[in-house]
Amino acid sequence: MAVEIRVPRLGWSMEEGTFLGWLKQEGEAVKSGDVLYELEGEKATQEIESLDVGVLRIPANAPVPGSVVAVGALLGYLVSDGEAIPDTSPTRERGEADTNPTRERGRALHETTNPESRASNPESVTLNPERGGAPALADASGYMDRVIASPRARRVATELGVDWTRLKGSGRNGRVRERDVRAATATDGTRSTFSPRRRVIADRMLASQRQTASVTLTTRADATQLVRLREQFKASKTPTIVPSYADIIAKLAVTVLRQYPHMASRWDGDRLIEPTMTDDLAIGIAVDTDGGLLVPVIPQVSRLSVRQVAERSRELIEKARAGKLSTAEMQGGVFTITNLGAYGIDAFTPIINVPETAILGLGAIRREPVVIERDQIVIRDLITLSLTFDHRVTDGAPAARFLQTIRAAIEDAAVWLLN
Repeated sequence: MAVEIRVPRLGWSMEEGTFLGWLKQEGEAVKSGDVLYELEGEKATQEIESLDVGVLRIPANAPVPGSVVAVGALLGYLVSDGEAIPDTSPTRERGEADTNPTRERGRALHETTNPESRASNPESVTLNPERGGAPALADASGYMDRVIASPRARRVATELGVDWTRLKGSGRNGRVRERDVRAATATDGTRSTFSPRRRVIADRMLASQRQTASVTLTTRADATQLVRLREQFKASKTPTIVPSYADIIAKLAVTVLRQYPHMASRWDGDRLIEPTMTDDLAIGIAVDTDGGLLVPVIPQVSRLSVRQVAERSRELIEKARAGKLSTAEMQGGVFTITNLGAYGIDAFTPIINVPETAILGLGAIRREPVVIERDQIVIRDLITLSLTFDHRVTDGAPAARFLQTIRAAIEDAAVWLLN
């Protein structure tokens, strides 16, 4: 009996994705665990594995690489050897009619939602040649007539708002390369003011504002000890990554969140889930990439040393900026830290990364004169902290106490890290 291959939901708010192409060929035997195809969700590319066995059959009107596909859309079948596929058609993207199949097959990638290609090699073809060579389309006779592009070219085209399907490629067999896309931008001035990836970010930001009763509190903390601690990491002779301020504060935040578990609550539909003392808390670190804001999540922060947090953070940040971050690596966070201090920003209003209920913004660390006891004036390193929380989940006073404790942890970082 034929097994349907349908588009899965990769994220909690995903309604559609971008089909990037088959990694198995028409007629090829498939085992459970084999990677069938690549799919882009809201902010990441994922290889989709088969849960069944059989022979891959791709209908003639199946989506082609670059097509927008709805969650649940039919892509193909796994059948027994010699078995025919059912006489039905896959769900078409966005209700396009059968009378216009050419338009559906040639749909431009710049109309899709949030493409961030997993590949970083500008010479990469659309599909991995080691997994079957040319794309496994049922209409293989027309393959050479189609415009193809490297994953990086498609990603750059999306960011710049260029319709790569209309470009003449300089690569092998007319493949569109990144430089072709950038050249098109330079020659015709084509640039989207609102790229698909930017649109996804905008939708998520707007959803956060609509779904939360956001309130932001700010305070200043003496970061002198924090700065000295990081200098000690720098001076260490051990060859390792130097933790950033965000890495150290992420470790401190987990300790504080144990005391204020309601600040680590997450929405699950209409239910609010509060972690227990035994739960491993995962912290999101907001990352600025060429394509927009991403939030990779560091799991089990309480079990990691500061150096291990820094190593994991660096790994995730590099993957985010290379477009290789998976959906799973952006899920499960209970609290997010975002840092604009490097840009000279002091205080700002962070937007909650739903379904989380709180986010901490870090401002610039500045050396300033401070009045201490007996009216003495000393120089201290000061940092501004901006906490945005969902007022539906907690009130202002408990949130203020949480922020006050975060401040205390920063001001006495060495001791708090021993807890």
